[in-house]
Amino acid sequence: MLHTAVETSLSAPFKLKVQTTRLTGEQFVHLCQENRDLRFELTAQKELVIMPPTGSESGWRSGEIFFALTVWAKKNGAGLSFDSSTGFTLPNGALRSPAASWVRREQWQALTPEQRAGFAPLSPYFVVELWSPSDQLAPLQEKMREYSDNGVQLGWLIDPVEKRVHIYRPGQPVVSEDNPATLSGDPVLPTFVLDLRPLW
Repeated sequence: MLHTAVETSLSAPFKLKVQTTRLTGEQFVHLCQENRDLRFELTAQKELVIMPPTGSESGWRSGEIFFALTVWAKKNGAGLSFDSSTGFTLPNGALRSPAASWVRREQWQALTPEQRAGFAPLSPYFVVELWSPSDQLAPLQEKMREYSDNGVQLGWLIDPVEKRVHIYRPGQPVVSEDNPATLSGDPVLPTFVLDLRPLW
């Protein structure tokens, strides 16, 4: 019998603590395939995080960020960009889906075809998370710290409501910027500049 605890309302991401045999990778894949209207993540503690479909405004902002990153990635040629539906298996065992991410080409090429087809076992070099009014900020901040602890070299947590960005780099204090017009990815993403003004 499954025992579950819903930690927040259904309008926001929430965790299911399943006190039974841990989900295998294959079971997790099947769960995702059978519930395509939802997004799932798996914490390092094997808690299932269920994320309802993104609201329209957040989806638009996420698309704008992914588009800008993809345009830069195609010009730069050193890596690949991924959208919010992509899951990565981090070294600590968590399965996470950033709003947008970038992976160095040598990271991608080191994977087998089977690994590329699934939830790639790697930490992106760069990630973006986008806060929305239905989200709690603290879990997103914890998620950003997890990215840094697992090898992500640069992370941006963007809060369009407060017009604030929290910048994460491994081994460094979090830097917050209020109402920036642009964000520079240098030196991790050379020449990449995200124009935030349309998102505010």
